[in-house]
Amino acid sequence: MTTSRPGGRDRRRPGERGDLLDPLCPTRQLLDRVGTKWTSIAVKVLAEEAPGELRFAELRRRVPGISQKMLSVTLQSLVRDGLAARRVEPTVPPAVHYRLTELGLSLEGPLSALRDWAETHMPQITRSNRLADESPAAAPDQVRCPGTSVTRVLGS
Repeated sequence: MTTSRPGGRDRRRPGERGDLLDPLCPTRQLLDRVGTKWTSIAVKVLAEEAPGELRFAELRRRVPGISQKMLSVTLQSLVRDGLAARRVEPTVPPAVHYRLTELGLSLEGPLSALRDWAETHMPQITRSNRLADESPAAAPDQVRCPGTSVTRVLGS
């Protein structure tokens, strides 16, 4: 990540990364679109079916906890961004099918890497949260070591 530039406009040299503080940064724009749990889960479920497609009802069954409205909004967003394709069969009622596009399939790798990172590191984050909850008097960057009077500064 680069630092903010005066004027906030994209004056990057070739190969230079965008500025996450700038609303026009490509990384920030992507995170705004796919940074929700439902979007990443929908991409994962559709990727498992690739190159095939899934009907809306089957997608809903495979994503426990999602409401019909939230799934609909999520899929509309994926289709609008070109990450998924929608096909409607002219039946009564219409059968609506979804599949990932080539662009959507290319997103599965980075999302899979994020899931791998989470599975490796969430125990540490959970432990850190638990320690912070046990020591409400500690500053946000400090953790009280249980069973002692020692307070450790995080990062040291």
